[in-house]
Amino acid sequence: MITNSTMAPSATSKSASASMLMLLQTLAHGCKRIIRNPLTAAGLVVVMLLLIVAMFAPWIATHNPLAQELSNSLQAPSSEHWFGTDEFGRDIFSRLVYGSRITLYIITLVTVIVGPIGLAIGTISGYFGGVIDTIFMRITDIFISFPGLILALAFVAALGPGLEHAVIAIALTSWPPIARLARAETLQLRKADYIVAVQLQGASSTRIIFRHIVPMCLSSVIVRLTMNMAGIILTAAGLGFLGLGAQAPLPEWGAMISTGRSYMLENWWLVAAPGAAIMLVSLAFNLLGDGLRDLLDPRN
Repeated sequence: MITNSTMAPSATSKSASASMLMLLQTLAHGCKRIIRNPLTAAGLVVVMLLLIVAMFAPWIATHNPLAQELSNSLQAPSSEHWFGTDEFGRDIFSRLVYGSRITLYIITLVTVIVGPIGLAIGTISGYFGGVIDTIFMRITDIFISFPGLILALAFVAALGPGLEHAVIAIALTSWPPIARLARAETLQLRKADYIVAVQLQGASSTRIIFRHIVPMCLSSVIVRLTMNMAGIILTAAGLGFLGLGAQAPLPEWGAMISTGRSYMLENWWLVAAPGAAIMLVSLAFNLLGDGLRDLLDPRN
Protein backbone atom coordinates (compact mmCIF):
# COMPACT_ATOMS: atom_id res chain seq x y z
CA MET A 1 0.00 0.00 0.00
CA ILE A 2 2.83 2.38 0.75
CA THR A 3 4.37 1.66 -2.63
CA ASN A 4 1.11 2.37 -4.49
CA SER A 5 0.52 5.61 -2.59
CA THR A 6 3.98 6.85 -3.37
CA MET A 7 3.76 5.88 -7.02
CA ALA A 8 0.42 7.67 -7.63
CA PRO A 9 1.80 11.24 -7.25
CA SER A 10 4.75 10.26 -9.41
CA ALA A 11 2.45 9.05 -12.19
CA THR A 12 0.36 12.20 -11.90
CA SER A 13 3.44 14.41 -12.14
CA LYS A 14 4.64 12.48 -15.17
CA SER A 15 1.26 12.94 -16.86
CA ALA A 16 1.30 16.67 -16.11
CA SER A 17 4.87 16.95 -17.44
CA ALA A 18 3.89 15.11 -20.62
CA SER A 19 0.89 17.42 -21.13
CA MET A 20 3.05 20.49 -20.59
CA LEU A 21 5.64 19.16 -23.03
CA MET A 22 2.98 18.56 -25.68
CA LEU A 23 1.62 22.08 -25.16
CA LEU A 24 5.09 23.60 -25.53
CA GLN A 25 5.73 21.55 -28.66
CA THR A 26 2.41 22.70 -30.15
CA LEU A 27 3.19 26.34 -29.36
CA ALA A 28 6.67 26.01 -30.84
CA HIS A 29 5.27 24.43 -33.99
CA GLY A 30 2.67 27.20 -34.27
CA CYS A 31 5.32 29.91 -33.85
CA LYS A 32 7.43 28.32 -36.58
CA ARG A 33 4.47 28.31 -38.97
CA ILE A 34 3.73 31.95 -38.18
CA ILE A 35 7.34 32.98 -38.73
CA ARG A 36 7.44 31.19 -42.08
CA ASN A 37 4.73 33.56 -43.36
CA PRO A 38 6.40 36.98 -43.60
CA LEU A 39 3.13 38.93 -43.65
CA THR A 40 1.81 37.19 -40.54
CA ALA A 41 5.16 37.62 -38.82
CA ALA A 42 5.10 41.34 -39.66
CA GLY A 43 1.61 41.65 -38.20
CA LEU A 44 2.68 39.84 -35.06
CA VAL A 45 5.72 42.12 -34.68
CA VAL A 46 3.57 45.26 -34.96
CA VAL A 47 1.05 43.93 -32.42
CA MET A 48 3.85 43.03 -30.00
CA LEU A 49 5.37 46.49 -30.44
CA LEU A 50 1.97 48.02 -29.70
CA LEU A 51 1.77 46.02 -26.47
CA ILE A 52 5.31 47.01 -25.47
CA VAL A 53 4.69 50.69 -26.22
CA ALA A 54 1.47 50.66 -24.20
CA MET A 55 3.11 48.91 -21.25
CA PHE A 56 6.16 51.16 -21.12
CA ALA A 57 4.55 54.40 -22.28
CA PRO A 58 5.92 56.55 -19.40
CA TRP A 59 9.48 55.52 -20.31
CA ILE A 60 9.06 55.70 -24.09
CA ALA A 61 7.27 59.06 -24.30
CA THR A 62 9.62 62.01 -24.50
CA HIS A 63 7.16 64.62 -23.14
CA ASN A 64 4.04 64.88 -21.06
CA PRO A 65 1.20 64.16 -23.53
CA LEU A 66 -1.16 66.58 -21.80
CA ALA A 67 1.25 69.44 -21.08
CA GLN A 68 0.49 72.53 -23.19
CA GLU A 69 3.20 74.91 -24.33
CA LEU A 70 1.76 77.47 -26.69
CA SER A 71 5.18 78.89 -27.57
CA ASN A 72 5.95 75.55 -29.31
CA SER A 73 2.64 75.17 -31.12
CA LEU A 74 2.56 73.71 -34.64
CA GLN A 75 6.26 72.94 -34.82
CA ALA A 76 7.43 70.64 -37.61
CA PRO A 77 9.07 67.28 -36.77
CA SER A 78 12.54 67.81 -35.31
CA SER A 79 15.07 66.16 -33.03
CA GLU A 80 13.25 67.57 -29.99
CA HIS A 81 9.73 66.72 -31.17
CA TRP A 82 10.02 63.66 -33.41
CA PHE A 83 6.51 63.94 -34.89
CA GLY A 84 6.07 67.69 -34.34
CA THR A 85 3.64 69.45 -32.03
CA ASP A 86 -0.06 70.24 -32.21
CA GLU A 87 -1.89 73.55 -31.92
CA PHE A 88 -1.40 73.59 -28.14
CA GLY A 89 2.30 72.73 -28.29
CA ARG A 90 1.81 69.14 -27.13
CA ASP A 91 4.27 66.57 -28.41
CA ILE A 92 2.53 64.35 -30.98
CA PHE A 93 4.88 61.40 -30.53
CA SER A 94 4.14 61.27 -26.81
CA ARG A 95 0.42 61.53 -27.47
CA LEU A 96 0.63 58.66 -29.94
CA VAL A 97 2.47 56.55 -27.37
CA TYR A 98 -0.14 57.14 -24.69
CA GLY A 99 -2.90 56.80 -27.28
CA SER A 100 -1.84 53.18 -27.77
CA ARG A 101 -3.09 52.53 -24.23
CA ILE A 102 -6.52 53.85 -25.12
CA THR A 103 -6.59 51.74 -28.29
CA LEU A 104 -5.68 48.56 -26.40
CA TYR A 105 -8.17 49.44 -23.66
CA ILE A 106 -10.98 49.63 -26.23
CA ILE A 107 -9.88 46.46 -28.04
CA THR A 108 -9.57 44.46 -24.83
CA LEU A 109 -12.90 45.49 -23.32
CA VAL A 110 -14.84 45.02 -26.57
CA THR A 111 -13.27 41.59 -27.13
CA VAL A 112 -13.99 40.47 -23.56
CA ILE A 113 -17.63 41.53 -23.95
CA VAL A 114 -18.22 40.39 -27.52
CA GLY A 115 -16.53 36.98 -27.43
CA PRO A 116 -18.58 35.31 -24.66
CA ILE A 117 -21.86 36.94 -25.74
CA GLY A 118 -21.52 35.97 -29.40
CA LEU A 119 -20.28 32.49 -28.56
CA ALA A 120 -23.11 31.83 -26.09
CA ILE A 121 -25.85 33.12 -28.39
CA GLY A 122 -24.50 31.25 -31.41
CA THR A 123 -24.04 27.89 -29.69
CA ILE A 124 -27.38 28.00 -27.88
CA SER A 125 -29.18 29.00 -31.06
CA GLY A 126 -27.51 26.33 -33.17
CA TYR A 127 -27.90 23.54 -30.61
CA PHE A 128 -31.57 23.97 -29.70
CA GLY A 129 -32.86 25.26 -33.05
CA GLY A 130 -36.58 25.84 -33.47
CA VAL A 131 -38.14 28.89 -31.85
CA ILE A 132 -34.97 29.77 -29.90
CA ASP A 133 -32.93 29.76 -33.09
CA THR A 134 -35.50 31.89 -34.90
CA ILE A 135 -35.68 34.51 -32.14
CA PHE A 136 -31.91 34.80 -31.70
CA MET A 137 -31.19 34.91 -35.42
CA ARG A 138 -33.86 37.52 -36.14
CA ILE A 139 -32.35 39.74 -33.45
CA THR A 140 -28.93 39.10 -34.99
CA ASP A 141 -30.26 40.00 -38.44
CA ILE A 142 -31.58 43.31 -37.12
CA PHE A 143 -28.13 44.25 -35.80
CA ILE A 144 -26.35 43.08 -38.97
CA SER A 145 -28.73 45.01 -41.24
CA PHE A 146 -27.28 48.34 -40.06
CA PRO A 147 -23.70 49.47 -40.79
CA GLY A 148 -21.58 49.07 -37.68
CA LEU A 149 -20.50 52.71 -37.42
CA ILE A 150 -24.03 54.03 -37.94
CA LEU A 151 -25.41 51.72 -35.26
CA ALA A 152 -22.57 52.66 -32.90
CA LEU A 153 -23.38 56.34 -33.49
CA ALA A 154 -26.99 55.68 -32.54
CA PHE A 155 -26.01 53.94 -29.31
CA VAL A 156 -23.50 56.64 -28.36
CA ALA A 157 -26.08 59.32 -29.10
CA ALA A 158 -28.42 57.56 -26.67
CA LEU A 159 -25.78 56.90 -24.01
CA GLY A 160 -23.84 60.13 -24.38
CA PRO A 161 -20.25 60.78 -25.48
CA GLY A 162 -17.40 59.19 -23.57
CA LEU A 163 -14.85 56.42 -23.78
CA GLU A 164 -16.84 53.87 -21.74
CA HIS A 165 -20.02 54.57 -23.71
CA ALA A 166 -18.07 54.15 -26.94
CA VAL A 167 -16.85 50.73 -25.74
CA ILE A 168 -20.43 49.67 -24.97
CA ALA A 169 -21.66 50.93 -28.34
CA ILE A 170 -18.92 49.12 -30.28
CA ALA A 171 -19.54 45.92 -28.31
CA LEU A 172 -23.27 46.06 -29.07
CA THR A 173 -22.51 46.25 -32.80
CA SER A 174 -19.71 43.65 -32.92
CA TRP A 175 -21.28 40.48 -31.48
CA PRO A 176 -23.58 39.43 -34.42
CA PRO A 177 -20.79 38.06 -36.70
CA ILE A 178 -19.42 36.02 -33.78
CA ALA A 179 -22.88 34.61 -33.07
CA ARG A 180 -23.38 33.73 -36.73
CA LEU A 181 -20.05 31.93 -36.89
CA ALA A 182 -20.64 30.02 -33.64
CA ARG A 183 -24.12 28.98 -34.83
CA ALA A 184 -22.75 27.65 -38.13
CA GLU A 185 -20.11 25.63 -36.28
CA THR A 186 -22.71 24.29 -33.82
CA LEU A 187 -25.05 23.18 -36.59
CA GLN A 188 -22.28 20.96 -37.91
CA LEU A 189 -21.28 19.64 -34.48
CA ARG A 190 -24.63 18.89 -32.84
CA LYS A 191 -25.16 15.76 -34.96
CA ALA A 192 -21.62 14.46 -34.56
CA ASP A 193 -21.21 10.95 -33.19
CA TYR A 194 -19.48 12.01 -29.98
CA ILE A 195 -22.25 14.53 -29.22
CA VAL A 196 -24.89 11.82 -29.73
CA ALA A 197 -22.90 9.50 -27.47
CA VAL A 198 -22.77 12.12 -24.72
CA GLN A 199 -26.52 12.69 -25.07
CA LEU A 200 -27.18 8.96 -24.71
CA GLN A 201 -25.15 8.98 -21.50
CA GLY A 202 -27.63 11.46 -20.06
CA ALA A 203 -25.56 14.65 -20.15
CA SER A 204 -27.54 17.87 -19.84
CA SER A 205 -27.78 20.37 -22.68
CA THR A 206 -25.78 22.91 -20.67
CA ARG A 207 -22.95 20.44 -20.16
CA ILE A 208 -22.94 19.44 -23.82
CA ILE A 209 -22.83 23.04 -25.01
CA PHE A 210 -20.15 24.36 -22.68
CA ARG A 211 -18.02 21.20 -22.30
CA HIS A 212 -18.14 19.77 -25.82
CA ILE A 213 -19.39 22.32 -28.38
CA VAL A 214 -17.92 25.60 -27.16
CA PRO A 215 -14.31 24.28 -27.10
CA MET A 216 -14.68 23.13 -30.70
CA CYS A 217 -15.89 26.59 -31.76
CA LEU A 218 -13.14 28.51 -29.95
CA SER A 219 -10.53 28.37 -32.73
CA SER A 220 -12.86 29.90 -35.33
CA VAL A 221 -14.11 32.50 -32.85
CA ILE A 222 -10.57 33.51 -31.87
CA VAL A 223 -9.65 34.04 -35.52
CA ARG A 224 -12.79 36.10 -36.07
CA LEU A 225 -12.16 38.20 -32.97
CA THR A 226 -8.59 38.89 -34.10
CA MET A 227 -9.78 40.04 -37.51
CA ASN A 228 -12.56 42.10 -35.88
CA MET A 229 -9.97 44.11 -33.95
CA ALA A 230 -9.15 46.15 -37.05
CA GLY A 231 -12.81 47.10 -37.37
CA ILE A 232 -12.95 47.94 -33.67
CA ILE A 233 -9.98 50.28 -34.06
CA LEU A 234 -11.54 52.01 -37.07
CA THR A 235 -14.93 52.36 -35.38
CA ALA A 236 -13.34 53.76 -32.22
CA ALA A 237 -11.31 56.20 -34.32
CA GLY A 238 -14.46 57.22 -36.18
CA LEU A 239 -16.32 57.90 -32.95
CA GLY A 240 -13.33 59.84 -31.63
CA PHE A 241 -13.14 61.83 -34.86
CA LEU A 242 -16.79 62.82 -34.46
CA GLY A 243 -16.26 63.79 -30.83
CA LEU A 244 -18.34 60.91 -29.44
CA GLY A 245 -15.52 58.69 -28.17
CA ALA A 246 -12.65 59.62 -25.89
CA GLN A 247 -12.98 63.25 -24.85
CA ALA A 248 -10.28 65.94 -24.78
CA PRO A 249 -7.58 66.10 -23.63
CA LEU A 250 -7.17 62.29 -23.88
CA PRO A 251 -4.73 61.42 -26.71
CA GLU A 252 -7.05 59.17 -28.72
CA TRP A 253 -5.89 58.72 -32.31
CA GLY A 254 -9.22 59.52 -33.98
CA ALA A 255 -9.69 62.63 -31.86
CA MET A 256 -6.14 63.74 -32.77
CA ILE A 257 -7.05 63.57 -36.46
CA SER A 258 -10.23 65.51 -35.79
CA THR A 259 -8.45 68.38 -34.02
CA GLY A 260 -5.64 68.44 -36.58
CA ARG A 261 -7.79 68.60 -39.72
CA SER A 262 -8.16 72.37 -39.38
CA TYR A 263 -4.40 72.76 -39.83
CA MET A 264 -3.65 69.80 -42.09
CA LEU A 265 -2.93 71.80 -45.27
CA GLU A 266 0.01 73.65 -43.69
CA ASN A 267 0.84 71.20 -40.89
CA TRP A 268 0.49 67.76 -42.42
CA TRP A 269 2.04 65.91 -39.45
CA LEU A 270 -1.00 66.61 -37.27
CA VAL A 271 -3.08 64.05 -39.17
CA ALA A 272 -0.36 61.99 -40.85
CA ALA A 273 1.08 60.55 -37.62
CA PRO A 274 -2.18 59.33 -35.99
CA GLY A 275 -3.56 58.28 -39.38
CA ALA A 276 -0.47 56.16 -40.04
CA ALA A 277 -0.75 54.62 -36.58
CA ILE A 278 -4.39 53.63 -37.16
CA MET A 279 -3.60 52.19 -40.59
CA LEU A 280 -0.53 50.26 -39.41
CA VAL A 281 -2.19 48.70 -36.35
CA SER A 282 -5.37 47.80 -38.26
CA LEU A 283 -3.35 46.17 -41.02
CA ALA A 284 -1.27 44.27 -38.44
CA PHE A 285 -4.36 42.76 -36.80
CA ASN A 286 -5.73 41.74 -40.21
CA LEU A 287 -2.47 40.04 -41.16
CA LEU A 288 -2.27 38.31 -37.79
CA GLY A 289 -5.86 37.12 -38.14
CA ASP A 290 -5.11 35.63 -41.57
CA GLY A 291 -2.13 33.79 -40.12
CA LEU A 292 -4.14 32.45 -37.17
CA ARG A 293 -6.85 31.26 -39.54
CA ASP A 294 -4.32 29.19 -41.46
CA LEU A 295 -2.70 27.99 -38.24
CA LEU A 296 -5.93 26.89 -36.53
CA ASP A 297 -7.52 25.36 -39.62
CA PRO A 298 -7.93 21.62 -38.85
CA ARG A 299 -7.23 20.77 -42.51
CA ASN A 300 -3.72 22.13 -42.07
